[in-house]
Amino acid sequence: MQQDQLNKMKNGKGFIAALDQSGGSTPTALKGYGIGEDAYSNEDEMFNLVHEMRTRIITSPAFNSNYILGAILFEQTMDSKIEGMYSADYLTEKKGIIPFLKVDKGLAEIANGVQLMKPIPGLDELLKRAKERHIFGTKMRSIIKEANSSSIKAVVEQQFELGKNIIAAGLVPIIEPEVDINSRDKEASEAILKEELLSHLNALSETDNVMLKLTIPTVANTYKELTEHPRVVRVVALSGGYSRDEANEKLKKNTGVIASFSRALSHDLNVNQSAEEFDKTLEEATTSIYDASVNKK
Repeated sequence: MQQDQLNKMKNGKGFIAALDQSGGSTPTALKGYGIGEDAYSNEDEMFNLVHEMRTRIITSPAFNSNYILGAILFEQTMDSKIEGMYSADYLTEKKGIIPFLKVDKGLAEIANGVQLMKPIPGLDELLKRAKERHIFGTKMRSIIKEANSSSIKAVVEQQFELGKNIIAAGLVPIIEPEVDINSRDKEASEAILKEELLSHLNALSETDNVMLKLTIPTVANTYKELTEHPRVVRVVALSGGYSRDEANEKLKKNTGVIASFSRALSHDLNVNQSAEEFDKTLEEATTSIYDASVNKK
């Protein structure tokens, strides 16, 4: 299955749905869905509600492999069930969609223009459980806010150091050094980031494979060389706070890059929508993001 999924992820048409909001971002995701903080009184109730939201998205007929190659899950989603099946198994067996797992534990405080990842205690055990749950790959996020060469180097080094552990566990890591779309020197940061990524990619062995999740660059096709690198399964783009229309238009200008959107995918969904309204809204989102991923200007 892993090789089949690898081939599909490398060559298939579609995008990756990011459904991995964690503890810090879950209240915002629920609020956007029409569920306020007064609807739950503790973390367990909050996660139950967000799992219901994700279940509604995943089980919708609009959420299918015609448009979607993969889906990124939060840890508690991985350990939860959809229609009696663990979430990753449901995605794989019922939907034909490749499951990924968010493994980072959030961001450290800003230092020297970047936010590194917090330590990830128990990572080896989490990766072992992910394999047992039939997860294909992982995702972990850092943030770059300033064009500080040494800091960007540190971000990429941390990502690849953990990425090698993930590869050793038999999974494909998504390396995500996000450049803040509001950065004053976004373009300069992206130029530095590209060179750091290339340096680390060139140092990988011929059996190592990674994916890259990057902010849509200021200069179109900045990352084209990365999309063609033999160690890169796929380059995917985050929406980063852009509206779906804006993210789609920017994405269309970048050859070889597909979407991995979160807010831009689920923004118009609401708990009070009828099944018909919900499915239609989700279909409009998935088809537009698919189009931006496969049809380039």
